[in-house]
Amino acid sequence: MTNTRRPPNRSTSTGAAIADAASEHASPGARTTPSGSRITIRDVARSAHVSIGTVSRALNGRPGVHPDTRRRVMAAVAELGFDPDQAARELSNRRPVRVGLSVARGFRRLIPFFVLFKEHLLDGLASGGFRVHDVPTGADGLPTAEADLYLLFGAHADDPRIAHLEAQERPFILVGHRKGVRSVAADDVQGGRLAAEHLLRLGHRDILHLTGALSSQAFFDRARGFGAALADADVDVGKPSICEDPSALAAYRAFRTLLESGARPTAVFAATDEMAVGCQAAAVDAGLAIPGDLSVVGFDDMPEVGFDLTTVRQDIGELARITIDLLHEALADAPVRSAFLPVHLVTRGSTAERR
Repeated sequence: MTNTRRPPNRSTSTGAAIADAASEHASPGARTTPSGSRITIRDVARSAHVSIGTVSRALNGRPGVHPDTRRRVMAAVAELGFDPDQAARELSNRRPVRVGLSVARGFRRLIPFFVLFKEHLLDGLASGGFRVHDVPTGADGLPTAEADLYLLFGAHADDPRIAHLEAQERPFILVGHRKGVRSVAADDVQGGRLAAEHLLRLGHRDILHLTGALSSQAFFDRARGFGAALADADVDVGKPSICEDPSALAAYRAFRTLLESGARPTAVFAATDEMAVGCQAAAVDAGLAIPGDLSVVGFDDMPEVGFDLTTVRQDIGELARITIDLLHEALADAPVRSAFLPVHLVTRGSTAERR
């Protein structure tokens, strides 16, 4: 019996749906390419040497486009005879493109990172003819609702969604990284390294890594970068303290239990700001001063999460912007590419030299 909750094969519905929903055409009187086809937004992007998403933002007057880039896009529009008004009229007469947000089984949708990313994503897609909806995950780890295109979050090594969607020939963007897949991710390995190197420079050698499940690609990469930096400094990496639920409360309990066992690390690298906050609270409740007795580094640089927290910053707004660019490229059947966003250390008051 066919499992009706899984997305249908693209050959029966998706290809036509995406073509109807997302194609942007020039007006009937506009110029054509040498092959006789009408000028599209993809031709404009190629001529201006920018992404399809950049062309869309430039034409819609949205922020995030350099003035020189905007002028280059408009010059390409004029040269090619592309009619964005006609394209917009045609697009408005079609049904919206359905974008399904799919998270890995066990992934918490209410973590601050996901909430902020979704806010940026919805803002960026508000006027682009897209309808974004959450897609539940089944017991087999696969999305259970139909969409024209999927955004995949919380990828892990055994994640079945990628192979399934590839077999179905369904377009998707991975917020993470995998070779040969249209994807975007922060440089988590470098972020873990930056956190470790900062604490090492402050003289810390007994450093605990507090993280979520290492089946998560992001957590695994942060741990890998952290461990590599310690190994390079001939410092014992030790075993990380793993919270299957990477929340502030779980981090509080894990670190409080560690302290009660007699362990006294002088520094902690928490894999998220939320976990760093839980760690700080446990330390303070145990009578430790921050940063005098314990230095703490987080990851994400979330607004209003933590006070005066040293952290590794990833630009979540930029992550959403590039995701939208990749979404446009997927709908235009552009070549597959992956993007890595740089991260950097933000030094605040939660770290200090080891006493």
